[in-house]
Amino acid sequence: MNVQVISSVNEARTEDLQHKTVIVIDVLRATSTMLTALANGCRDITPVETVIQAKQLQENGVLLGGERNCKKIPGFDFGNSPLEYTESEVNGKSLVITTTNGTRAIQKAGKASRILIGSLLNARACAERVVSTCGEAVILCSGTNDAFALEDGLCAGLIAQELIDHMPSSKQVTLNDLGLSMLYAYRDVSDRLPETLLSCVNGKRLTRLGFRDDVLHCARVNVLPFAPAVQDGKIAASAACL
Repeated sequence: MNVQVISSVNEARTEDLQHKTVIVIDVLRATSTMLTALANGCRDITPVETVIQAKQLQENGVLLGGERNCKKIPGFDFGNSPLEYTESEVNGKSLVITTTNGTRAIQKAGKASRILIGSLLNARACAERVVSTCGEAVILCSGTNDAFALEDGLCAGLIAQELIDHMPSSKQVTLNDLGLSMLYAYRDVSDRLPETLLSCVNGKRLTRLGFRDDVLHCARVNVLPFAPAVQDGKIAASAACL
């Protein structure tokens, strides 16, 4: 199985993504937040690129979540902190979300054969779904403002490791150079991921803004057993089985 890791949304080309399984990751924090909301009973999530699009989709009972430059968008119900999306707030409700980087990456992968939502929280579940498809895969790191983000790269390395661990012995995982580099990087820091995420650029920024607990939440590994797919523009926990 060929697995390509792409460093940021800006580096992704449509032809690299179409007809492939694409795992979109934005560890700090968009995909981690989406997964947390689904784990807490959110019915479905519609990711959009712009604030205007989000407001156009707002209906009775639909929640709005999102951020720009780590800050909650005025008038929205939530920002992009996964800790805001508690069961009492989101259980049984629909959510529309827009973020600086993560939702852009999801839209960029629109012509993929399947888009999975991934993070450190569900890396193993993502790998298991990719192994079951037996096709080519792309791990798309959202990055930050079109630049590489270390936490996304480390997550790509973890998913690569999980793919290697779960691939049948008769098959082989072939990584591009970035994927191989991130695999080695993940192995080097796997025993100290929380500290590593706190020391990276985005971890430091979030800590300065009062979101240190978000970073620690997002640094947990394989705590969620599902890997939801984007279907008809929506993400739902039930789509983890399709």
